[in-house]
Amino acid sequence: MTESQTARRTVLTAGAAALAGSTLAACGNEEKKPAAEPPTPPAASSAASSPAASSPVESAPPQAAKPLVDSSKVPVGGGTVLKEAKLVVTQPTAGSFRCFTAVCTHQGCLVNKVADGTIDCPCHGSKFHVADGAVAHGPATRPLEEKKITVAPNGEISLA
Repeated sequence: MTESQTARRTVLTAGAAALAGSTLAACGNEEKKPAAEPPTPPAASSAASSPAASSPVESAPPQAAKPLVDSSKVPVGGGTVLKEAKLVVTQPTAGSFRCFTAVCTHQGCLVNKVADGTIDCPCHGSKFHVADGAVAHGPATRPLEEKKITVAPNGEISLA
């Protein structure tokens, strides 16, 4: 090998070593950098600090509960299924009203009728007592969930 070839090889080797060293140093610096900080949340908008936004919010007066059904529509010893509301309102004895979820506790079907003192589910034959929602006939093993209601002097029945 000639002296110029040796010198050239030395320069290339030195350059490669320098490049490798700086690459390794750069990698080493990457590892030592602190984790990126999370972005700062945007500043509150000027609308939030405007006088209108800082004034107290006025709430509408409470409204009376929307009536579910008129008591005249609920037969004594029976009941009425309210499909939209997923409720059933019963009148076990004259003037005594009860309300239960219309969702069967067996597999979640909606009950579809009230007859012969029971609230009946069409899916698997479960039946529940109109007086307390207790299971009268399985396969359901848990009673229907009772809902609190009020009966207005005009006969409107609403959720309490």
